[in-house]
Amino acid sequence: MLETAIAGSLPKPHWLAETEKLWPQWRWQGAELERAKRDAALLWLKEQESAGIDIVGDGEMFRQHFVHGFLEKIDGIDFEHKRRIGIRDNRYEANCPVVVGPVKRRGPVHGAEMAFLRPYTSHKIKLAIPGPMTIVDTLADAHYNDRPKLAMAFAKLINEEARELEALGLDVLQLDEPAFNAYPDATVEWGVETMARAVEGLKIKTAVHICYGYGIKENIEWKKTLGGEWRQYEHFFPALAKSPIGQVSLECANSHVPLSVLSMLAEKEVMVGVIDVASERVETPEEVRDLIGAAAKYMPLERIIPCTNCGMAPLKREVAVQKLHALAKGAKLARGQSKK
Repeated sequence: MLETAIAGSLPKPHWLAETEKLWPQWRWQGAELERAKRDAALLWLKEQESAGIDIVGDGEMFRQHFVHGFLEKIDGIDFEHKRRIGIRDNRYEANCPVVVGPVKRRGPVHGAEMAFLRPYTSHKIKLAIPGPMTIVDTLADAHYNDRPKLAMAFAKLINEEARELEALGLDVLQLDEPAFNAYPDATVEWGVETMARAVEGLKIKTAVHICYGYGIKENIEWKKTLGGEWRQYEHFFPALAKSPIGQVSLECANSHVPLSVLSMLAEKEVMVGVIDVASERVETPEEVRDLIGAAAKYMPLERIIPCTNCGMAPLKREVAVQKLHALAKGAKLARGQSKK
């Protein structure tokens, strides 16, 4: 009960890449870079285990960015002539690759990473892949000119990849869909459908991560415009409740999301964000316990997975480690309290 997990990314060590950046530059190239990635993944694997995290991952050490890391091995994508476009409903701009032809996997994208990780831990392993809508929103499209059609094409590729990862021993597949909160209408119209296609036929646990973005200036400023209550989740949670996805995440720590929305998720497990990734202040275990308890008013503890709000890539490494410990200790307190 109350298995802990992280939403995805962790800070890159200084010897692997630039630190505290969302789009860091690698320190190495070729074989040395691959060796450094593996070393960093093992470091974070053990940091998670030492902190007491139950469901672990690679911290996204193998990819520069959570979307581009998947796209780099997809045909039909031009990385040489990137375009600067507005993403997440023009919340901020990014230099994005261009779709120039039919998208197709050249081969496994994260298979070698999964095969590398599995022998090093007996814990459950979760890997994150960008969801179809978020991929589409992080690309300039010069071929399909139809966002739902392009998203469905990516959903099929993700499903191919996911089936291979399942065969390699993956326990939880997480689809990252921050675009759901940026486009709530489109999420209902076609976003949930493409997500469902991406997890079709999988036997392992599946999850969708929906947050209000990394703790970067543009996202922090955007949140200030959302008012006293953030009700984006209400718009598409009914559709998610009917979908085949097993787990749904939501941002709760230092947010204005009314926890009552948890009751809209029927029998889903919920990754309750109890760690704020937009602040360097480290939560106390008691604060984590109390937020878990507040969530438990709307759903059974058995369906709650205490988690981070989002990835921690832009944070200082030592802060991320401390937050991992706070997460695990707070969940332990909540378990103990539930037995009284």
